[in-house]
Amino acid sequence: MSEELLVTHCAPTLAGMKTGSLFNCKCESLSCIKGAIKEWNSILNCKGVYMSLLTVMKDRALIYVFRPEKLAKDIGVEEVQSFLKEQGYRNCYPDACIKRLSERLRRYETFPHEIGIFLGYPIEDVKGFIENKGQNCKCIGYWKVYNNEKEAEKTFQKYKKCTMIYRKKLKEGRSIEKLVVQL
Repeated sequence: MSEELLVTHCAPTLAGMKTGSLFNCKCESLSCIKGAIKEWNSILNCKGVYMSLLTVMKDRALIYVFRPEKLAKDIGVEEVQSFLKEQGYRNCYPDACIKRLSERLRRYETFPHEIGIFLGYPIEDVKGFIENKGQNCKCIGYWKVYNNEKEAEKTFQKYKKCTMIYRKKLKEGRSIEKLVVQL
């Protein structure tokens, strides 16, 4: 799991702009991927960023990179808690929610679209996606937007610029330790 992969898919999370990011990578063995995650966590955790294996599908691992404090704040909102409970989440603590999300990814045939909450997407857009079955959105960027199009487009531009800057800095030799923002 390379620094480039992490920066390409997670720059806004590493910069503290976003709650979480997802990416998948080749998984030659479960012990190998768990070892890589442990190594990354030894680098990232002191900056408030964590990496977790959500599931393995065939030879690909789905990795969640997140900021627990931001996730706790996001899922602490009453509307989000009610929504997650409707989706089968019993309690709304970050660790328990991530565990439940991982179970849902492994056990269910339908994709758990509530995953948007874990990525910091607005609740209105997560609900809109589910209600509209992914159709009829106002715009598409990092997610499909159903509510505040102008605000979402500004956010998409910020994320895009952040990723571009992080990729440039990485190519210039800046380490991940230096790129990750401690909040």
